[in-house]
Amino acid sequence: MEQATLGKALELEHRQIDGGIESYLAAADGEAADPAPLRTALAGLRRHIYLEEQFLFPPLQAAGLMGPIFVMLREHGALWRAMDAVEALPSSPLGTTAIRDACTALLALLDAHNSKEEPIIYTQADKVLDAAASAELLDFLAQGTVPDGWVCAAV
Repeated sequence: MEQATLGKALELEHRQIDGGIESYLAAADGEAADPAPLRTALAGLRRHIYLEEQFLFPPLQAAGLMGPIFVMLREHGALWRAMDAVEALPSSPLGTTAIRDACTALLALLDAHNSKEEPIIYTQADKVLDAAASAELLDFLAQGTVPDGWVCAAV
């Protein structure tokens, strides 16, 4: 895979995460729905944040993108807390409205975050990361897992 595909690969993961949350919301129209798509999306988002904070952001910070990375880290903290809030809600019919509201709020945070990250951070990733860093990121994207107990920097 060429380095120029990093941004697109990361954007695709954004779409998959959003799609999992949206699938859950569509199925939870007024009743308790199968939480599997939501759980998968939240686990995917936590993994995606790990990938960015461990593999993507350090070389970009070293290249001078301190301000944009600071913003992304702060927003990761907000996303993490929003995921914690969703996961803390009961997955029973009584919790359906609260979960829907929390998921809708999470999607709004993701939209605001991704609208900055994709054109600013991901375009720089394609320019800044060397072949070794790109390969490491792509390897993790393909098969990596988040270490137990890891939390994002801004939590």
